[in-house]
Amino acid sequence: MMEWFHSIGTNLKHIDLDQVQGWLQQYSRLGPLPGILLPFIEAFLPVLPLIVLVMGNSAAYGLWWGFLFSWIGVCLGSITVFWIVRKLGGNLGVHIQRRIPGSKRFFHWIEEKGFTPIFILYCFPFTPSSLVNIASGLSTVSGSTFMIAVMAGKSVMIFMVAFIGHDWQAFIYQPWRILIAALVLWLLWFAGKRMENRYHSDEHLEPILPPKK
Repeated sequence: MMEWFHSIGTNLKHIDLDQVQGWLQQYSRLGPLPGILLPFIEAFLPVLPLIVLVMGNSAAYGLWWGFLFSWIGVCLGSITVFWIVRKLGGNLGVHIQRRIPGSKRFFHWIEEKGFTPIFILYCFPFTPSSLVNIASGLSTVSGSTFMIAVMAGKSVMIFMVAFIGHDWQAFIYQPWRILIAALVLWLLWFAGKRMENRYHSDEHLEPILPPKK
């Protein structure tokens, strides 16, 4: 049985772009649902290659629709895992800290800093999102803080991957696309930092407000 599960996990891990595009083409009659569902499932099956799924979406639906469907699926998946862990977590954090050396410091970092590390980690394509989802769910980070961080951070990561996956060969022949990608990523990063600063300023002002009578 364990060998069977290992075989399934290995096959899922090595899914390529052609397979993803084939699935999307096969179920194209369902509209955007497959493009949303695949990234959503990745939150529960982290062996799925999210980068390949996002690139497949952008190739099948186009840059902007592919980005939107991937973003919706990824955010819904991360938020769902967060709330499941928040409600049913129990001793899961202790188990993870025993199994993964160094995870205790990571959990403490999420617990202490809140929005900032979650947002920053979600901006990068190779971040282990499942671990961030679980650590956030086990922490005292509020649901609204997590949702803002995941929606902002994942928008940066998904757009970066979708932009490349939409027509990756064009980057070879049209280098100016790299400059556009860098500019858009900087704008997304800047918007995220502004959101972060506003959040922290509101957080500091909150205790100063007089209590309601």
